[in-house]
Amino acid sequence: MSARTQTVDKILNALEEIRPFLKSDGGDITFVELTDDNIVRVQLHGACTGCSVNQMTLKSGVEMTIKKHVPEIVRVEQAVEA
Repeated sequence: MSARTQTVDKILNALEEIRPFLKSDGGDITFVELTDDNIVRVQLHGACTGCSVNQMTLKSGVEMTIKKHVPEIVRVEQAVEA
């Protein structure tokens, strides 16, 4: 298993940790990508997409949890929808 695959697995585990909190508010989250610069891109779904505090949730909840599992992550960003 490559180091990159291990990092993605850790990110997915972190998202599983935060997912119940998002679902309790009617939302969810999907991993989109890990860039070469160690930036994680995610997509918020459901109630999270229109929520006025979604950027706070992204930074204080999601980013903090991912960095706890994977300290080398630089930041977490909302993926741009195509």
